Amino acid sequence: MKQLIECVPNFSEGRDQQILEKISDAIRSVEGVKLLDIDPGRATNRTVFTFVGEPEPVIEAAFRAIQTASELIDMRKHKGEHPRMGATDVCPLIPIRNISMEEVVQWAHKLGKRVGEELGISGYYYEMAASSPSRKNLADVRSGEYEGLEKKIITPEWKPDFGPTDFNPRFGAIAIGARNFLIAYNINLNTTSTRRANAIAFDVREAGRVKTDEKGKTILDEDNNPIRIPGTLKAVKAIGWYIEEYGIAQISMNLTDITVTSVHQAFDEVCEKARIRGIRVTGSELVGLVPLQCMLDAGRYFLEKQQRSIGVSDAELIKIAVRSLGLDDLKPFDPKKKIIEYMLDEGDGSNLITLSVEAFCNLTSAESPAPGGGSVSAVVGALGVSLATMVANLSSHKRGWDDQWEYFSRWATKGQALKSQLLYLVDEDTNAFNQILEAFRMPNETAEEKEFRKQAIQHATKYATEIPFQVMQTVYEALPIAEAMIQKGLPSSVSDGAVGVLCLQAAMRGAYLNVKINAGSLHDKDYVNQILDKAKLLVTKMDIQTHELLALAESKILS
Repeated sequence: MKQLIECVPNFSEGRDQQILEKISDAIRSVEGVKLLDIDPGRATNRTVFTFVGEPEPVIEAAFRAIQTASELIDMRKHKGEHPRMGATDVCPLIPIRNISMEEVVQWAHKLGKRVGEELGISGYYYEMAASSPSRKNLADVRSGEYEGLEKKIITPEWKPDFGPTDFNPRFGAIAIGARNFLIAYNINLNTTSTRRANAIAFDVREAGRVKTDEKGKTILDEDNNPIRIPGTLKAVKAIGWYIEEYGIAQISMNLTDITVTSVHQAFDEVCEKARIRGIRVTGSELVGLVPLQCMLDAGRYFLEKQQRSIGVSDAELIKIAVRSLGLDDLKPFDPKKKIIEYMLDEGDGSNLITLSVEAFCNLTSAESPAPGGGSVSAVVGALGVSLATMVANLSSHKRGWDDQWEYFSRWATKGQALKSQLLYLVDEDTNAFNQILEAFRMPNETAEEKEFRKQAIQHATKYATEIPFQVMQTVYEALPIAEAMIQKGLPSSVSDGAVGVLCLQAAMRGAYLNVKINAGSLHDKDYVNQILDKAKLLVTKMDIQTHELLALAESKILS
């Protein structure tokens, strides 16, 4: 699974379109990076770019953008309302998929080191990438802004983390960080009152409200500072405002760390605080893009509140999230345009699993060796586990079985995960076969080319052996789901569970044949013997358990 990070650099230029286009070109010049959004601000004289991709190309794109900005933006001439200290003011990296914050921090440090050494630009690490607690908060790092940087940079406590220790008047300095995803989120109210919307915002936001006495006078502490009553939600900034376009008041929120407060938690908390004040939430809107996981978590949350199975497809989870949060209250919510991963993974339509059943069958029956038995085995296995998962979901919703919904939901959730893995292997089996073909097409003239080609063929063939073996392992892991559904699932769906077992067995046998035929071309006989022994054992166990489960299913059907 690909790792995915987001980069959101802020450049101190929001008026010169030619400069912004050149920065855009620098980002787009890196293969594997997708530029999702450009948000210029004329008053702030600042532009926010958003792009995503795997870590290495994203870091390369960030470096090229910073380099371009250093050549085109002169901070000595810059004026704008937003705090800033450099031509590229900040450059945060955000984990999106299959990557830890610790790994993102390492990439931030790599970027900073390269910016300092190759571009001669001074900078600081902030947020999770900070070199010390005093540098974690961006406001502290940027205090004094560009105008105070010349004196600040030479003080021991503000020595740059990377780059020169003297002031660069043309570029200034940069802050490179790693942080969690920030979501701009607005919640709609059935009122036009900004004052009442603000009251709710103060109830929930982390900063809360200033404490006052009976006469409305601010109460101070011993140090003469205002005493604050904290709000109920951590990592949340919020304010109330009136939106003339829609004729309603909103709670405008920044969720600065969705691992602390999620979208669905914020929504439910505002609903409760609004209810207490006699106001009703009518819906909400997400500003900008969101990670897929954010929507999936929301879908699962609302299904669990209904005591419904959460083992449903991503598409169904997103649909539940959109309806529950009222994300289409003001305008249509299109997951393909609002979810980062979907925008990145638009693809060219060549993936097998995106084809219709008819198109897949037509392609399989065509005069081409791929997709072949391996991909078809993975498809059959995915259908098998889908049937077992269907029975689990039906059983979780059966009248009178409410006390068992969590049991069936756990099986359905496992089934969805295994289905996703098998669907991935559908395309990966064909990709593995194509890698063999590419290896055979390599140059074969010199002794060195022949040896390199031979090794490439062996490497590709080994991978083509391992993919169907993964299919075997996955379908065997799915068998207990079908077994549980035949034993305890909806009686009227026993036949569905049994057909699922047959599909899993067919997938196992088909994948086994592909393991054997590919392994036959490998020179490493120790590896061949090991994987064939493991594969044969899986087939033997599958055959025994399939026979038992089919007998059980028939006994239930005939009883």
